[in-house]
Amino acid sequence: MSSQTKLTKPRIFTRSLIALLTLSLSTILLAQRGAQDGGWQAFGADTGSTKYTPLDQIDADNVNDLEIVWRRPALDQSFVDINPNQRYSTSWNAAPLVVDGVAYITNGVGLVEAFDPGTGETIWVQEPPGGAEGLPGANTRGAAYWTDGDDKRIIAQRGTYLYALNAETGETYPDFGANGRANLQLTPPETSERYRWGGVPMVVGDVIITGQSMNDTFENKEASRGDVHAFDVRTGELKWTYNTIPQQGQFGTSSWQDRSWSYTGHAPVWALFSADPELGMVYMPISSSTNDMYGGHRIGDNLFSQTLVAVDAETGERIWHFQTVHHGLWDYDPPAAPILMDITVEGVEIKAITQLTKQAFAFVFDRETGEPVWEIEERAVPLSGVPGEVTSATQPFPTRPEAFDRQGATVDNLIDFTPELRAEALEIFSNYVTGPMFTPPSVSTENGTQGTIQLPGSQGGADVQGAAFDPETGYLYIPSITSPFVADLLPGDQDVTNLTYTKGARRWIGGPQGLPLFKPPYGRITAIDMNTGEHVWMVPNGDGPKDNPAIAHLNLGKLGYPGRPTPLLTKTLLFLGEGLTNQRPGGRIPFDMPVEIATNSGGPHFRAYDKKSGDILWEIELEAGTTNAPISYMHEGEQYLLVAIGDRQHSPEILAFKLP
Repeated sequence: MSSQTKLTKPRIFTRSLIALLTLSLSTILLAQRGAQDGGWQAFGADTGSTKYTPLDQIDADNVNDLEIVWRRPALDQSFVDINPNQRYSTSWNAAPLVVDGVAYITNGVGLVEAFDPGTGETIWVQEPPGGAEGLPGANTRGAAYWTDGDDKRIIAQRGTYLYALNAETGETYPDFGANGRANLQLTPPETSERYRWGGVPMVVGDVIITGQSMNDTFENKEASRGDVHAFDVRTGELKWTYNTIPQQGQFGTSSWQDRSWSYTGHAPVWALFSADPELGMVYMPISSSTNDMYGGHRIGDNLFSQTLVAVDAETGERIWHFQTVHHGLWDYDPPAAPILMDITVEGVEIKAITQLTKQAFAFVFDRETGEPVWEIEERAVPLSGVPGEVTSATQPFPTRPEAFDRQGATVDNLIDFTPELRAEALEIFSNYVTGPMFTPPSVSTENGTQGTIQLPGSQGGADVQGAAFDPETGYLYIPSITSPFVADLLPGDQDVTNLTYTKGARRWIGGPQGLPLFKPPYGRITAIDMNTGEHVWMVPNGDGPKDNPAIAHLNLGKLGYPGRPTPLLTKTLLFLGEGLTNQRPGGRIPFDMPVEIATNSGGPHFRAYDKKSGDILWEIELEAGTTNAPISYMHEGEQYLLVAIGDRQHSPEILAFKLP
């Protein structure tokens, strides 16, 4: 056992028995891996986020016959009638549920809509609280479904509230929370951050677990904590709270020097949860603590920042944990829902869980005990030279599987399409602090280096899109990107902050002549046999910048787009888009950098790949890039495939594909 897992040994029989006795019918079904009964019962297909369905009506022989049969906008017409000028995000990332012949989705402003999965026609919509004034809102990644066999509920978070809706009518339950909704703002907004989240509630038994998103702009070392909360599915009452930064008397405070746990904040679960209802366990990928690039005020490993934590779903009691980054400074929070998988390693059957990271690692554990399936080594990494900073001397490196994307801002990783481009890349490279992965952020100076080049950057490697797992073959399919980032620090202005150093521009970095700085693929798919930990194949995802004038004459083939799309896996096919298109760049980019590099833009294609080889079997060019997690289901004997598209030039909508 790795010493840093620091397990609290569970009483397996007792906890498992209690979990089985308290499970609702819906979670018993979701304990099976993959979508069931031709539906799509949870975000990611199941509570283990496999993104898998065993459906096979659409296969390699007929996938080229797929056609679009209906479209549905991100906002139902009834809401447009309330306010024709209502604005909403062009990046609609919600994924539908399909249960008992009805589809449910959170729309462009975060309200739930039910629709016919065969036609896309509306069945009901959630009433905005307060009418037109309550219509504005942010979109989320989706809703959850719960039933005890009689009562059927859709669970959704919108703004600062948690809702339980009648799955048949869309009406709220008056006895859930106060007037049909539970307040998620559990700390006064005057003294803490206003609650917000874009994730999906996790339902295990009769418990709803919620995370939160938090501001990445840190004014001071004191900040609000990103605690995880659980609520009763019938009443909306708070059941438990898990302190993501341990407090007085709790395990983990010794990893914070000088009681820095008492004022440090953030470390939320901003991404997605996973759960094993049969074990009664929830798995929480906890993100970065304040400030995520300078930690001189929080010396120590800083549990449970950047840690996978397993808790008892009924009580919130910690069962085991593993910290994937010690004393995080790179924004390397675990960004995706951990994936549950049953694998066989050297003849031993293991109930496993895999946490993908921005570092391009797949950490694999026994999900009941937290024991690593393969050895995880603590390896020496570069130390910081920033005054007051004390970095960890080592970081965890899994021995299997190997990294699935490029790591380290090194000369060997720079582009070398031509000698001239290589020379220009070296010149750009010389302006920064560089080195292997985990080279710490550095102070940007006017006549010196401009910060540290970080590869992978803060968007991965892997990101919130996660991966797809085939429970029949044991293969894991991971989309990832090669995208560097500049980690630079500036001295803190003591008139406005008590932080010694604050984030600098935190900008993207490009290479020569409008090309990326590092070698391709810039977006890729990697297939890994999780029974052995061995890579099986890797292919670029999309054309990428192959037509750039500096390299077009080289006829290089596909170089990949860094668009961060989400995969869908069926019995024989892997479906994947190219990610977001035509995005708006932020204010952190050089004036001469192409917008495609500055925004990690994708492309408009959607494809079916052969799962065994990675060969492209079908592709279609759409009006915009894909924005959500695709799903597939059966309806009246026909298999459907749904995916959302949209960007600043194309209003977001869902497309439904099926065979003629």
